Amino acid sequence: MKTTSLEELTDKHIGKVGTLKRDAFENELRLDLIGQTIKEIRIERNLTQEQLGELVGVKKSQISKIENSLTDARFETILKVFKALNAKINFNIELSNKKMVID
Repeated sequence: MKTTSLEELTDKHIGKVGTLKRDAFENELRLDLIGQTIKEIRIERNLTQEQLGELVGVKKSQISKIENSLTDARFETILKVFKALNAKINFNIELSNKKMVID
């Protein structure tokens, strides 16, 4: 029996790293993880979506959309959400073989 790695399956069914389809897939996956993380922290902090929205300056529906990855929320809004949750975030950016870390 031959085993196949997740990377091989992803390459075959989504596309190889660097292709438009693969980039879109990975971007969507990242947005899902951000939304899931926001929801987990919000619940851990005993906040409702409405309360978090008030802290951020947006409506409850916007928080719901972010948590469920139903919107392309502005980067500024995502940062405000994490700040309201007292969560430290880090971003890694890679450009032409140079890696930058933003804390």
